[in-house]
Amino acid sequence: MVARLIDGKQIAQDFRHAVRDAVDRRLARGQRAPGLAVILVGSDPASKIYVGKKIEACQQAGLVSQATYPDADISQDALLALIDRFNADDEIDGVLVQLPLPDHIDATKVIERVRPDKDVDGFHPYNVGRLAQRVPQLRACTPLGIVRLLESIDEPFRGRQAVVVGASNIVGRPMALEFLLKGATTTVCHRFTRDLEYEVGQAEILVVGVGKPGLIKGEWIREGATVIDVGMNRLDSGKLVGDIEFEAAAERAAWITPVPGGVGPMTVAMLMSNTLRAAEMREQSAATD
Repeated sequence: MVARLIDGKQIAQDFRHAVRDAVDRRLARGQRAPGLAVILVGSDPASKIYVGKKIEACQQAGLVSQATYPDADISQDALLALIDRFNADDEIDGVLVQLPLPDHIDATKVIERVRPDKDVDGFHPYNVGRLAQRVPQLRACTPLGIVRLLESIDEPFRGRQAVVVGASNIVGRPMALEFLLKGATTTVCHRFTRDLEYEVGQAEILVVGVGKPGLIKGEWIREGATVIDVGMNRLDSGKLVGDIEFEAAAERAAWITPVPGGVGPMTVAMLMSNTLRAAEMREQSAATD
């Protein structure tokens, strides 16, 4: 068996075009384009590149973006005040604070300071709780992007054995909630999992997001599984690889995402989609007040 590639670049492009079409319809009705505020604390090179991609994607999707780059030594109070300013700005529908943050900043307080209705990252406890209660509003971008990838290949979720490797707040935990929402039987593996090889071998749908190159061996993959690799690791050679041994896994899986070009583009596309959704939700709320 040779796995078919899930083309995240193409699928993400389709979503960006859909957002652009929706924005154009808004403008034709005399409505404004949705606005996204991005805050990047410090000058981490990788974060700068990623934020740059988000800003570029905003332009392509017809969204209005504002990027702010406070110094790495900004106080927590000053950062919270900056978030408050964007929370109060009626032209801004989404507020995104790029992670990770400097050690002196409490990331939990920052995430909780963003208004839930502008939380386009989907990290606020309110939005995570909505997902847990099966009434989602704004959803974490990477797990939502993975769901959209799986939907694009007509993945049958109900009753399927879904295994998530990694229990982070950004990917693993909300991914498990997304699978439960879809009716999959869901297992989450983490550093205390006793037999990772066994658990991976049970997966009909496997999502891995740990950040350790080659953590999942290709021979562990169940024949015919759908494999989603969230990992993005740069080797000493400069090559980008995922958390799964790609070549060996591709010999056993039915579908697999490449790294790069799989999950990453979908994360950015879902940010655009969330920003549009946040604008629509806020307008609906205002209309009913």
